[in-house]
Amino acid sequence: MEEKPASPLHKVSRIISDFFNPLVSLIIFFVYMSVHEYNLNQALKHFLPILLMVIIPVIAWITYNVKTGKYTNMDVSNRVQRKTLYIFIGICVIAYLVYSYLKHGRFDFVMLFILVLLLALQVSNYFIKSSMHTAFNIFVAALFFNIDTSMGIAWLFVAALVGLTRIILKRHTPKEVVLGAVIAFLVSFLYLYCDIQFRN
Repeated sequence: MEEKPASPLHKVSRIISDFFNPLVSLIIFFVYMSVHEYNLNQALKHFLPILLMVIIPVIAWITYNVKTGKYTNMDVSNRVQRKTLYIFIGICVIAYLVYSYLKHGRFDFVMLFILVLLLALQVSNYFIKSSMHTAFNIFVAALFFNIDTSMGIAWLFVAALVGLTRIILKRHTPKEVVLGAVIAFLVSFLYLYCDIQFRN
């Protein structure tokens, strides 16, 4: 039986969902923050370790597992398969946090809360497959909000759009998208609150 061709809505949803995946959204934020907060040399020193210790290893891990058939797709939409993904990302983030602490004498606050978000998603994954795309984009909105309010608000619309695409593509149910959003809002609120407290 022939598969029906994808509708224009489905095609647009796939483009949005693929582009605003958690890694790309985080890269956009880190590049924006680096340009906003640092000169070029400082920006490279800040972003390069994150790229080499977290982003590239995670992309390589997902790609390898998709090619060997351990993961169904690059989204890792299978709940059972996600367990090892969360563990691997967590290990990468912890390695970076240790490196950052040894080099600067303090933990990278953003990466620390990315770890908190990952742990929360891992716990929820034992009960329901909450939307990682939605959760990370909401958290990225909070990160942007901390630097530029208008960017934070704009990224909330991006997060809502991404959540909608996950439902259209049938990668998540509405319940899973809402749970991802609730987890992200809680972690984002905690991040913004702690950031204000530590700045004062």
